[in-house]
Amino acid sequence: MSGSTTTTAAAPAALPKLKTDWLPILLVPALALAALPLVGSGSTWVTLTVAALAMGMMIFLMASGLTLVFGLMDVLNFGHGVFISFGAYVSLIVLVPLSAWVVVDDVWLNVAVLLLCILVSMLVTGALGYAFERVIIRPVYGQHLKQILITMGGMIVAEQMIHVIWGASPIPIKLPESFRGAFVIGDAAMEKYRVIAVVLGLTVFGAMYAVLNRTKIGLLIRAGVENPEMVESLGYRIRRLFVGVFIAGSALAGLGGVLWAFYRQTLTAGMGMEVNVLIFIVIIIGGLGSVGGCFVGSLLVALVANYTGFLAPKLALGSSILLMVLILLWRPQGLFPVAKR
Repeated sequence: MSGSTTTTAAAPAALPKLKTDWLPILLVPALALAALPLVGSGSTWVTLTVAALAMGMMIFLMASGLTLVFGLMDVLNFGHGVFISFGAYVSLIVLVPLSAWVVVDDVWLNVAVLLLCILVSMLVTGALGYAFERVIIRPVYGQHLKQILITMGGMIVAEQMIHVIWGASPIPIKLPESFRGAFVIGDAAMEKYRVIAVVLGLTVFGAMYAVLNRTKIGLLIRAGVENPEMVESLGYRIRRLFVGVFIAGSALAGLGGVLWAFYRQTLTAGMGMEVNVLIFIVIIIGGLGSVGGCFVGSLLVALVANYTGFLAPKLALGSSILLMVLILLWRPQGLFPVAKR
């Protein structure tokens, strides 16, 4: 038979590549460069920028869990700040018996204390998130108004539990000795702890991106968001996957709580609830449910707050709201809108 009549398998059509929207990403360096002539001093600009990046990473770590829960489960959890507070307080389980490791000027012991605090806090807040989902969230799936009311009630109850367990008075905690001070490059000073926060934030963002976009679990979760019935018909328990997402989101909030606690060096029961508004501003700016948008939004909020605080301190408190208004006037669905919303 001639080659033209030979039966051959049709080559699979190439999948279209998703185009990356670079414009929102470029806002971060554009904002930083625009602030340079306003700040004037190069060393001051470097110090402010590194401090803002560290703050942005801590905000991202605290907000990423809520972004996951809302983006993948469509759950409005106004009690998210509770997991931040619990994560901070649970770190005392490690800090009290290992207080000698905190005051000694040994990098490895100090890193070990920080990692142990993070591990214990993530385990405890993950377990708390599992209980929170089963008792409070599960009865109100798909009912946003009830979710807001019941999660706010859960937040109040949990805050009172912190008062019962650890007391109502603020508790000071000490930053590990090796994390104190700053790296000095020329005339610019970069606090060591802020640099550590930047590294941890980038690591977590990279891990989240890889899991959601490069693994089978991430594929199943995203497919379950679009068509849960189809995923169930293939034999996968989508409800279990979503519970796992809620646990992961709660654990990430606990991680953010540990870093926030060492940054403030004081524990209060309402420390997580105090940043709840800022967290919601970040996920609205980024695009409800977008992890990448949450990351970019956190950096933008922190940069604007730091630069405004230096140039016009009286405007610093309202800078985040002003930024949100400007972003939504430009892109009403946020920087990286999720297709479903």
